[in-house]
Amino acid sequence: MEPYDGDDEESTTVLRMIGRTIKLWRDRLDMTQAELGAAIGYSEEQVSSVERGRRAPSAAFLEKADEVLGAGGMIACLRKDAEEARFPKKVRDLAKLENQAVEICAYDNSVVNGLLQTPDYARALYGMRRPSYGEEEIERLVAARMARQEIFHQQPSRVFTFVQEEVTLQRPLGGRMVMRKQLEHLLEIGARRDVEFQVMPTNREDHTGLAGAFKLLRLESGETVGHSEAHLVSRLFSHPKEIQLFEIRYGIIRAQALTPRESLAFIEKVLGET
Repeated sequence: MEPYDGDDEESTTVLRMIGRTIKLWRDRLDMTQAELGAAIGYSEEQVSSVERGRRAPSAAFLEKADEVLGAGGMIACLRKDAEEARFPKKVRDLAKLENQAVEICAYDNSVVNGLLQTPDYARALYGMRRPSYGEEEIERLVAARMARQEIFHQQPSRVFTFVQEEVTLQRPLGGRMVMRKQLEHLLEIGARRDVEFQVMPTNREDHTGLAGAFKLLRLESGETVGHSEAHLVSRLFSHPKEIQLFEIRYGIIRAQALTPRESLAFIEKVLGET
């Protein structure tokens, strides 16, 4: 289980609701927090923190509490709510938009796009952060990133297009074996019928993506939303003039990059050299 900092009002509300639900079932059995903790393998302080909405309960906590309290699934069914409450707000906001999108377009120039990362690659990236994250925070962020990738398994399927700078495939972040697994994963993703994956070669003399990475999300409503992130700033934008500018840039970037077939061949070549 992870402590929660309380700065996110939406998550605070969810965690307090979960805590009240557990307390309600505990009170029905006249069981103390210490007794519940002993029965499910957690301390009295941990149970108290969960009931006060100060700590996000793990799936194991909820499942054991459900069984001990005889809640018939009413507590265990809160697993997804508790999991999402642990994720940073900006991740939840982006995931919600991605779930509304019929097409996701992304250009990345420094690291592999988050939707394409393996757990070990993502863990290595968060481990490089300075000032450094604690181990629990790293695992929370990795879990949030992996949860976003569930979008590949949802129906109806979406259209995904990705353009990655060549250097993102050659820089061995996390070490050689981590990068090999990441390249193998990209080959698997790139072979999907709903994905168009392209590589932007370093030797291009003309390059429209020098201003940085960005993402375009075309929503079911017909609206398009853009997203860019740099250092501590994560920005969503939807003004038509801004969207028009980024759509033009993205179209030219794709035209300047290798074709999808050439890109997969390039990844295979890099994999053979890694």
